[in-house]
Parts: sequence; structure tokens; C-alpha cells
Amino acid sequence: MAGIWLDVLDEIARTCREHGRGDLLQAVRQKRAQLLDPTLRVLVIGEPNQGKSQLVNAIVNAPVCPVGDGRTTVLPTVVQHAEVAAAAVVQVPPPTPGRSPGTALPGTVERTPVPVEQIPAGVAGSYGRRPGGGPAYVEIGLPRALLGAGLVLVDTPGADEIGTPAGVASVAALNRADAVLLVSDSTRELSVAELNVLLHVTRAHPNVLVVQTKIDLVPDWRAVAERNQRHLAEAGVPAALIPVSAALRLRAAAADDRDLNAESGFPALVARLHRDLAGKADVLARATVGLAARTVVEQLAAPLRAELESQQAEEQSGPMSRLHAAQREVEELRRCSVRWQNTLNDEMADLLSDIEYDLRERTRQILREVDDAFDTADPLVAWDTFQEWLSRNLTEAAEANHEWLAQRCDFVARRVAGHFARYGYDVLPPWSMTVPEDLAGRTPEIEQPNVDRFTVSQKVITGMKGSYGGLLMFGLAMTLAGMPMINPVSIGAGALFGGKSIRDESKQLLRRRQATAKTAIQRHVDDYFVRVVKDCRDTARQVQRMLRDHFAALTEELQEAIVQSLRTAKQAADTDAAARDQRQREIKLKMTRLAALYDQAQQLTAGRPAAAPLEPRA
Repeated sequence: MAGIWLDVLDEIARTCREHGRGDLLQAVRQKRAQLLDPTLRVLVIGEPNQGKSQLVNAIVNAPVCPVGDGRTTVLPTVVQHAEVAAAAVVQVPPPTPGRSPGTALPGTVERTPVPVEQIPAGVAGSYGRRPGGGPAYVEIGLPRALLGAGLVLVDTPGADEIGTPAGVASVAALNRADAVLLVSDSTRELSVAELNVLLHVTRAHPNVLVVQTKIDLVPDWRAVAERNQRHLAEAGVPAALIPVSAALRLRAAAADDRDLNAESGFPALVARLHRDLAGKADVLARATVGLAARTVVEQLAAPLRAELESQQAEEQSGPMSRLHAAQREVEELRRCSVRWQNTLNDEMADLLSDIEYDLRERTRQILREVDDAFDTADPLVAWDTFQEWLSRNLTEAAEANHEWLAQRCDFVARRVAGHFARYGYDVLPPWSMTVPEDLAGRTPEIEQPNVDRFTVSQKVITGMKGSYGGLLMFGLAMTLAGMPMINPVSIGAGALFGGKSIRDESKQLLRRRQATAKTAIQRHVDDYFVRVVKDCRDTARQVQRMLRDHFAALTEELQEAIVQSLRTAKQAADTDAAARDQRQREIKLKMTRLAALYDQAQQLTAGRPAAAPLEPRA
């Protein structure tokens, strides 16, 4: 049965060669070598902290991938069969022109053996890697029957590692995978990002499985699984879902408990892997060839279809009319270029002004509440509680301001993109802004200002000063009545005046402390406002530059297309109609051959006997 799909795949390769698509030809050759390889390469992907590494450990019943204690998988980890357990860090040379990332010539890779105790450091990327080298991955060999049957597991970094050298290696591993397991735990439903990843993966891989982990930690994991299945069906993702518990699997393996192993859900997952391994040379290969044919035909047919439509349009209009239309398009593109640049500059200027005003208004509200609070509160008593309240409110204000900044930047991008609507382009840049997760950590802590304290000695001195005046005043008055200066009345008056002096001085010191605290808080809030506004302005300028570069490149692309259409119009004026007809016949013949090739590949997927391979043209 392998000969049928292999013939179809070879025909796809010949078609790519005929169309001069070396990139597609190389991809088809890699797919051919992959399908002829008897091993089943299973790629484990997913967001961080979803249990990918623990899932691999549970499948092979060995702690090969480090988990827990904040350990993060930075390098892809390849777990395969070996007679003796061993590990190594494999690093390929940096990509060179003519060679895709993640591949290397035979004998050029660098292998660094990794001791067992250093495997976590190797997976974290801190052991065995040469600085300045190309993408790397960790290779672990284990003597396991499941691996010996041909199964190869690849544990990948989380989604936040994409763009790093490890992420490049993960993308390369995705292209070479026979099956893909997306791991998502039972504490939540599938996210939009995970569904988008599944949609992307299923376009290139026919064998995709969703593994719902940590069912032992969530009592209502069945309800989560049902909702996840509904999400998959609504998104049109043809992927099955298997709930598992790696903890139960490992516990069952340690205790040799078959019932606990069945409860873990792993028998269904292992059975699925066995079935995929056994069907790789037939069912999986057919489906893979069908997807490869669809991808190749779409990419080869698109320029042919565009050219055919252009040829047919030329028959309906004369060369001069096409030339005038192209000239009008050039003029319209010039006006569009002026409009979108003005829109971008005006909108970004308004954005900067609005963002600064919004943050100023939020900080003013905080200062008003501070003034109201310290009109009555004593900074010496309420400072700790107030400090926590101020930090929290400043962080909330900055988060709200950043969120509005992201919304406004997206609005600006859509406003500018609206100028290109007439060209039918999906011109929105591939970018997204999110509120920074570490705003709370970046909020500086305000220190308590130095304020005057009313010490006991100060109270005594103030009381003595106040009592002296009362004692002297009433003592002199009583001497006129013939009484001595020091008497009970003058002593009582002195005590009364001393207490009043202490109270007055205490109130005055309290007002000074409140004023000092308000001044320090005003200065702290102003400093924080300046820093946040600086961050927002820098972010807005980066977005403006990114939008400017993106739409400038798009304008250049449109300009090149229009200029090319001008050249085509001029050439068409001198081209013989017979030559155009000949070209149309050639395009239609190629389209017919592509359609036949696509139908032949789809018959493989449907399980029908494929027609005889097309003979290559001379």
C-alpha cells in the first residue's frame, strides 16, 4: 500500500520541480523521508505550566523531563529508544543561505553528553550549549518497549519561547512531526490562543490530539472536557480529546496498580499512539500526502489563477485602456499614501495627548483622596496601611492606562488600514499589545517622610512654658488680694495653661506632619506619573514606527505591483494575440494537471484506490 501514496508524493515533487518551486520541492522531499521513516515522531506542544513534561514522563514511565521547582523547558527534548539510558545536547550550526533553520549537513552537529544530574540544566539551556551556535535540543535515550517500537516523543518549550533559538528548533520540529499532542490542563477551558494553534497545526498535520491533563486535581474535569469538545467542534478542529492524569499514571506504575492506571486515562492515549504507529505507513501517510497535495496545489495554482485572470481581462480591454487604468492606479496610490501617513500622524498625536490626560486625571483623583485622608489621619499611625493603598491604586491606574493605550493603538491601526480597503488586502500588521504583567513590581515604593514627633521631653518643656505664664499671671493677680504668688489657684491655672499648650503644640505638629506627608506623596505621584507617561510615549512611538514601516512596505509592494502592471500593459500593446492565447492554453493545462493531482491525492485520503500516477511531461 505504501507504493500508492509514494507514487503520488513523487508526482507532487515532479510537479514542484516543473513549476520551479525549489522551496516546495525541498519540503516534499523532507516529507517523503519522514513518511518512509518507521518511527512515529510525536510533538508535545502547549502553553507553559500545562503538564507537557510530566505527560512525557508518564508515557515512558521515567522522570526524563524535569518538572516542578520553577523548572522551565527551554530546549526541545527528544525522548527516543536506546539500549542504555543516555542524554546529550545536540546543537546544529547557525543557518546559512540556502539551508532552512533547524537542519544541518551530516556530521556537522555538535553533541555534548549530559550526565543524569545535569539533564534539568541541559533542558533549561544552561548546560552543553555553545554561545553563538545555532538551534539546539536535548536528546534522551531510554530502554523502553514503547520507544523501541518506534515512538519518539518531543517535549517543546512553552508558547512564550517562540522567537528564541529554542523556538526556531520547535518550529522545525513541528514541520517534521508525524503527530501533534496539544496539552491543556483541566483547571480551565481551551483558550482562544490554543484554538488558534490547533487551527494552524491541523492545516499541516492530519494527526492532532488534545490531551487534557491534571484530571486528578479538578473534580469537575468531565464538564471541562465536554466544554472543550464543544469548542473544538465549533472551531472546526478535527482533533480528538483524551483526559489523563500523569500523577495517577506514575503512581500506578510504581504500585503496579492496573485499576489506577486505567483511571489515569493513559491506556487510551497509549493505544492511540500504538494505532498511529502501526498506521503510519498507510492511513497516516495517506492523510499526510493529501494535506501536502492541498498545500502544494494551492501555492502553485494561486499565481497561475492570477495570471489566467489577468490574461482573460486583457482580452476584454485594449492595451491603451489597461495602460490608462494602471496610470490611474498609480495616482490613486499616491493619494492613498498621503492620506494614511496624515491619518497615522494625527491619530498618534491625539493618542499621546489623550493617554497623558487620562493618566493625569487618574493620579489627580488619587491625590484628592490622599488630601481627604490626611486631613484627619496621622501619618505616624496610618502610614503602613496608606502605603499599600497608594501602591495598589497607582498600579491599577497604570494598568488601566496601558489597556486603553493598547485599545487606541489597535484603533489607530484599523483606521490607517481602512485606506487600503479598495485593494482588498488584509493589511492589519501581525501584532498585539497587552498590559505588562509586572506593573505591580515596577511601582516604586514610597518611603515614609521624616516627620516631627512630639516626644515626652518636648511635651514637658512645652507644658512648663505654658504653665509658667498661667502661674505668673494668676499669682500676681492673687498677690493683690494679699495671697502669696504660689497658691492652689495659681498652680491650677498653670496646670491648665500647660495642658492647653501641650494640646495646641500637638495639633500644630500633626498639621505639619500631614502637610509633609502630602508633599512627599505629591512628589512621589508626580515622579510615578512621569515614568509611566515616558513608558507610554515610548510604546506609542514604537507602535507608530512599526505601523509606519508596515504600511510603507505595503505601499511599496502595491507600487511594485502597479508598476509591473504598467510594464505588462505596455508589453501587451506589442504582444500578438496568438501569443496570449498560447499562454492561456499553457496555464489551463497546468491547472488541469494540478486539479488531477489534487483529486488523486484526495482519493488516498478517502480510502479509494488512486488512479495511476500522471506521467511526467517531456
